[in-house]
Amino acid sequence: MRRQNRPVGALIVLTFALTVVAEAQESQNEAWANYDELSDLARLAELDNSRMHYRLLRSGMQTPGGLWASLNDEINGLTTARYQALEPLVVESSIAELQEMIDAGDLSYEELTLFYLSRIRETEGDPARYLNAVISLNPASVERARALDHARRVYPDVERNPIYGIPILLKDNVNAAGMATTAGAVALQNNFANDAFIVEKLLDKGAVILGKANLSEWAYFFCDDCPSGWSAMGGQTLNPYGRLQFNTGGSSAGSGASIAANYAAAAVGSETSGSILSPSSANSLVGLKPTTGSLSRTGVVPISGSLDTTGPMARSVADIIILFNAMTGYDQRDTAMPMMSDDLQLEHRDKSMAGLRLGAPEHYLENALFVKALGLLSADEAAIVEISLPEIDTQRFGALLGREMVRDLAIYLRDHASPMVMIDSVDDLQAFNLQRPDLRMPYGQAEVDRMIELDIGPAELETLRDSLQSGARAAMEALFAGSDLDLLLSMDNRNAGFAALANYPALTVPLGYSDDGRPVNLTLIAPPFQEQLLVDVGGRFERLADARRVPAAYP
Repeated sequence: MRRQNRPVGALIVLTFALTVVAEAQESQNEAWANYDELSDLARLAELDNSRMHYRLLRSGMQTPGGLWASLNDEINGLTTARYQALEPLVVESSIAELQEMIDAGDLSYEELTLFYLSRIRETEGDPARYLNAVISLNPASVERARALDHARRVYPDVERNPIYGIPILLKDNVNAAGMATTAGAVALQNNFANDAFIVEKLLDKGAVILGKANLSEWAYFFCDDCPSGWSAMGGQTLNPYGRLQFNTGGSSAGSGASIAANYAAAAVGSETSGSILSPSSANSLVGLKPTTGSLSRTGVVPISGSLDTTGPMARSVADIIILFNAMTGYDQRDTAMPMMSDDLQLEHRDKSMAGLRLGAPEHYLENALFVKALGLLSADEAAIVEISLPEIDTQRFGALLGREMVRDLAIYLRDHASPMVMIDSVDDLQAFNLQRPDLRMPYGQAEVDRMIELDIGPAELETLRDSLQSGARAAMEALFAGSDLDLLLSMDNRNAGFAALANYPALTVPLGYSDDGRPVNLTLIAPPFQEQLLVDVGGRFERLADARRVPAAYP
């Protein structure tokens, strides 16, 4: 084979680029060698918020550089100069804006994917800035983006979904082929399973699965007094708005921190009670907790078949709609899904709020940001109705979740997990963790212990579920009917349990920031399958408030 002569100038540039990369890697390794998290933990111990008195930041399952090791060569192909040129184009851009830039030839899907991978490597590789927001990266992501670029060039006139070519992160309880689905647990570190239903839909429409986001282990149904965002596989997720100051929310903590820090265009989260609303609020994002039955849960590590749902998290309502629409479809294996879900789609439109009646709980009226939101909504002709929230019975809520997880996790492990997984039940999980408690359960596993002690048969479980859900649903229906409400207003993830038990969908939208810089969101709650009303009002409020700001330390 003849060797082609490369111009001397090109060789000099290439040599310089490789030298820069090698020096950066050497500097990074040296920084990690000198890093001692004890000083950071000492700072956290001084905070008034006891839930942030972390015992650990890094997990024993993490190794510096291990996250991107399989992609290093491809990431290195994006030069420093090109990365810097792309940064002002990509950071904080919406999916529609990214597609417009690709249409204009300003970047490709491959470059977009490489940009996000480079940003993850740069930030997560820095001991002073890491967020522990990502558990794994998809080794096939760049190749996938390259193939999508090729298809677009060869067939330029084919109509494509807005998600086509867009890099997306999945919460690491959502199955995706080629990556382990761990739910943050060491017990599932070899869970290389087939794609979840919603991932099949995303791939069918052309999305690039960039990787898996960290989460509160077992979707925050695992231990007592443990911080949200901790998992044995991914370490402690940190908040880009206040890395050692603010909580990340949970359990979709990594999905929240990743999108706030611009690691991807959008992310998939999941919620049983607050797990999309909480991290979206904590990270100044838009998050949609759909009606259970709107999106499939097949291939998603479960807590509760009655309450679980997947859902989108992004920096704008428009992006939430695009990601939601890309995941919909009728899944006959998911018994929570009505037939209507087969063609369920949301529209992004600018609708007036004139005539809408919005319920404002009276105990939030002392909050200045909430009052500000009411002013914006009222000025846009919405009617604000002061209401008192009813009390509902939640005494055995934990028992419901625990008993359903015992049942539903066993089904997942049987039907949707890899044969390489060595546990079959919650009992097996408890025994597995006890073999290496320091590594696998540094905060204990109190929820697992309680699950095993539960003595609730199938008939009693059904009675309990019906009692809790029907009570919450009746209370919510009476509240809406009694005050003739279209939507209920809330803040952050407050009232998430009420909405979950009643199966009322919710959308949270950035509202502003407290005096110390902590993000605060306005949350909208609607009757079942009224997601279109949520995104109409949420999108309108988003434009009125214009509240979201980039984390100052992660521009």
